[in-house]
This record gives sequence, C-alpha cells and structure tokens, in this order.
Amino acid sequence: MNRALVVVTDSAHNDRILREAGELAAGSGAELVLLSVTPTEEYEDTHDAVASIGSSDLVYTIEQAEESVTRKLERTASETFDGLDVDYHTEAVFGREVDSILDVADAHGCDHLFIAGRRRSPTGKALFGDLTQQVLLTFDGPVTVLLGDEE
Repeated sequence: MNRALVVVTDSAHNDRILREAGELAAGSGAELVLLSVTPTEEYEDTHDAVASIGSSDLVYTIEQAEESVTRKLERTASETFDGLDVDYHTEAVFGREVDSILDVADAHGCDHLFIAGRRRSPTGKALFGDLTQQVLLTFDGPVTVLLGDEE
C-alpha cells in the first residue's frame, strides 16, 4: 500500500475506519487521502433553505460548503490520528458518491480504499442500493470495509 483513499462519512464508524487506515498507513509509510463526498442534492437542499430565508445577506456557496466540510474533516483526522505518524491530506467534493470516490482515487493514484459499510439484508440492498457494494465491484485494487449495523 503506497497511497490509500479513506471515505469519510457522517457515520458513527468514522473514527474506527480512520484509526484502522491510520495505523496501517503509519506502519507501512503510506499516504492517506481522506475524502468526504456530499451528494449534490444535499448541498442544493441546504442552499435552497438558506435562500428561502429571504435575506440578501445570507448566501450559501459551494465554496463555503467545501470549506466547512474540509474544516470538519481536518478536525476529525487530527483528533483520530493523534499519536500516529501519518501523512494525509483532505478533500471535499460534491457529486455522485460512487463516481466521486472512484474519480478521486484515480486522480491521486490510490492503490487501496477504506470504506465503512453497513449490514443490510439482500432485500435492503435491492431496494436501496449499496454504495459499498458498488465501490467493491468497481475499484481496481484492495478495499477494506468496516461493517456496522443493519439499517
């Protein structure tokens, strides 16, 4: 493992997936790319909610959203990697999750991917899709999945 992408979400498993990736990276001298993907619809919903307030002083730009997500990601990484010698950088993107994950992994030459998953029944996967499954089937390299509870 030379460079790994760690997909960071709002899940309760963030600290665990970051810690696992950090320990492996520290032991192997690998670099980590920490990625937070916000679906476009989520940004648009927040933007529209702010715009509906009706004040011309209130705006919510994509730059503000990126800055906010990046700050949160940096803070989480700093706390989680405390005591580990890990080289990392953060990236916040907006778009379709699977496409964004694969694009960022390719752009940074990542040879390993860490992602948190959740246990789902086969029916749940069929009805709601499964981001982790799509990434597993598409990424050209090893994928480490940390499973959580069924939702």
